[in-house]
Order: sequence, then C-alpha cells, then structure tokens
Amino acid sequence: MPVSRARHKRHAAGVDHGVVAMLRQAVELHRTGQLDAAEAFYRRALQTQAGQPDALHFLGVLCHQRGRSDEGIRLIRMALRATPLHADAHNNLGNIHKETGELAEAEACYRQALACHGQHHDALSNLALVLETQERFEEALQAYVKLLEEAPQLSLAHYLMGMYLRRHVNEIGDLEQAVACFRDAIRCDASNVRALDALGVTLYMLGRQDEAVGAYRDWLVREPENPVPRHMLAACGGEVAPPRADDAYVREVFDRFAESFDEQLLKNLDYRAPQVLVGALIGVLGVAEGALDVLDAGCGTGLCGPLIRPHARRLDGVDLSGGMLDKARLRGGYDELAVAELTAYLQDHPEAWDVVLSADTLVYFGDLAEVLAATSAALRAGGRVAFTLEAMEGDQDRPVLASSGRYRHARGYVERVLDAAGFVEVSIAPSALRKEVGQPVNGWVVLARKRGHGFG
Repeated sequence: MPVSRARHKRHAAGVDHGVVAMLRQAVELHRTGQLDAAEAFYRRALQTQAGQPDALHFLGVLCHQRGRSDEGIRLIRMALRATPLHADAHNNLGNIHKETGELAEAEACYRQALACHGQHHDALSNLALVLETQERFEEALQAYVKLLEEAPQLSLAHYLMGMYLRRHVNEIGDLEQAVACFRDAIRCDASNVRALDALGVTLYMLGRQDEAVGAYRDWLVREPENPVPRHMLAACGGEVAPPRADDAYVREVFDRFAESFDEQLLKNLDYRAPQVLVGALIGVLGVAEGALDVLDAGCGTGLCGPLIRPHARRLDGVDLSGGMLDKARLRGGYDELAVAELTAYLQDHPEAWDVVLSADTLVYFGDLAEVLAATSAALRAGGRVAFTLEAMEGDQDRPVLASSGRYRHARGYVERVLDAAGFVEVSIAPSALRKEVGQPVNGWVVLARKRGHGFG
C-alpha cells in the first residue's frame, strides 16, 4: 500500500510566509509526481527555516518514495520531535515501516496516531492491515469492524472489510457478505473502481457471471481506456474472448499487484507452481552442475530464481511488469532482467538458452502456437522447455478464457502445438498449482525437449 498522502497543513506558530509559499509549491510538485523539483523546494524551505516540521515530514515521505527509507524515517522523527501530536506524521511513519517490513514498528506508529486523533481513519485502516499481515486475525477483524462503525459512509471501510472476508473464506456466506460490502463501497463512492474490480472478481468466484458482467460494464463506463475491465468482461462472457491477454492488461494487473504478490499467493492461495515446476524440471536435468543458460519467462517477482539457480551458469528473467521485476531484482540471483513482451523477446534471442521455464505465464496466452514456436527458436538443439497451464478436461482444440481472466488448455491441444513447434519427449502431468475459494485449481505441468542433439 503506498504511503498515504499527507494532509498539507501548516502550524500557526512562527509562520514565515516565504516558507509557507515554498511549501505550498513543493506540495503541489510532490502531488503531481515532480519529485526532483519538490525535493529542491522542501530543502530550500529547511534552509530558510531549519527544523520546519511540515517540510521535514513531507520530505521524509518523498525520500521513502525515492527508495531512501532510512532517511525518510529520520526526517519524520525529527518533525515529530517538534510536533509530537501530529497524527498524520505518525501515520506516514507507520506506512514507511510497514512497507519496509518492520511490522511491529508500523503498528506502534499507527497506535500513536490514533492516540493523537481517535478517529484517524487512515491510521485505523492501516492498523487493521498490519495486524492482518501479522496473522492476528481476530484483532484485525475488530479493527475493520470499528472502522465501519466509526465511518459507515466511508467507501474504503466497506472495501477493506470485503477484501478481508474474501481473503479468509470459511464458508460461501463469507463471499456473499463480501459482495454486500463491495456494493456498499460503490454506493458510498460511485467512483471507487477498486470496489467494482473486487465485486466482479467475487461474483465470478461465486459463479454469478451475469452479475460480474454488469460490474465490469459499470467499470468500463467509468474508465473506458482501462484494459482490465475490458479483458474481464470478455472472461465473463460479455465480449468475444481475445486470442491472448492484451499486454496492457497484464502490465496493469501485475504492476498493481507487485507489492503484495508474494504474500497473497503464498499465504492466501497456497501457490505451488514454482516448486512443482522446477521440481519436475530438475527430474530431467539431473544433478546441478551450474552449466546451463536459463531463461525464466514471465519471471514475476523471481520465485523460480532461487530454485533453478544451482543449475544455471547464467539466469535471465523477462516480464512485462516493471513493478514485478523490481521485486525480482531485490530477491537477487538473476544475471539480467528485461521488461519485454515474451514472444517478441524470445524471437529476438535465437538459440540463446538451454532451458526456458515459465510458471503461470502462459495462462495469459490462449493460442500457444506463436509463443511456443518462439520458445523453440530461442532454445539450442536439445534444449528443454517447462511451463504450467490451467487444465481443461476433454479434448477441445481451442483454449477457453475462464472467468478468472486466465486461459485453460486441454491436453490434446498442448500436445499438438508442441509437436508443431518441434518438441519431443513431451510430458504433461496434472497438478494442483494454487487454490481459489479454498479449492484446488487443476493445472498441467508440461515438459518437452527441442528436437536435435544438445546438452540432454
């Protein structure tokens, strides 16, 4: 969750109108994303009036946003020494601690903000989220309930309660209650497209596709250029399904999801695709000798990286989402990370790799012919491909776009496309790769070797 926007107010004592003007300009530049200029104005204000608390506070927020979190923490603490009852500063200090993984410190800051201002709804919602992240679920639920009681007309309060219910589904009634929360969030604020997004997802989870179509149509009316509601409208049967997910859709979804991706998948969805896929691949690669050039295709936050690294002389990663690659870069282990569309990237690198693996990426491709042909061309003779798909029973010759927004493929179709792309020794094994609404999502773990003699 991004650092909340500070409430830009100045303190009456010792007002320097020149400093006030500089701060006003700095805040506007900050708000519009002109961070270099904003930082310069904040620092000029501090040169004019050393220790000015608003300048310290806002500059601290900016420093964190620019990756200098330690400096941001130091500056906001300096501001709080001058204005110890400034609830917004306590809240933003908590946000920095939360985003840097210091959950106990974040909790203390949110509680201090609430001690300064008993109905600071941002601090209360942030406290609920950090309690939930610490798996203190009963305390988190109490905080969400309190937020709803204090602010029944606050759209965010209904949205957060709905998301909590959806993340912790014990029975179908939890999803029904989440739908009611999202509808209330939209009633309170018709422009809350996050609630429309969540409503559509929850309705498809309940199998109520017609209602989900209505939610996505409403979202599309509000944001006609947004690729997410357009794709999801097609996924729920409201438009003709495209042959593959649009690049803009994939980029938007995963840039937005990057911050919480690992936590949501690993904790809430029991996500196992990287472990299952790499485990199957190692079964044919044999003993790790660190001799292979490997591409992690659609690498996301880099969950496959540590698992395959012992086999790799060189490990490259490619993904459409720059936000996901930022997380992969922090995880480490890759020699190169590239932001690119997968098929084009493969086509630009003929015979570059011994192994191409792809966990939960080709689920966004309906027609696999082009991407698997490009994979074959990017592999050296005898090279291996390994990937996961969501499974469709039967022998349909065409993929199906499911209401989840991901494509499902039948075994026979996958075999035919791999054969046409020049692959042999095909293995397609069923596996549950994740959960949805507490139920396993059936998938395929696919292995194949490019024709010709090579490393194996």
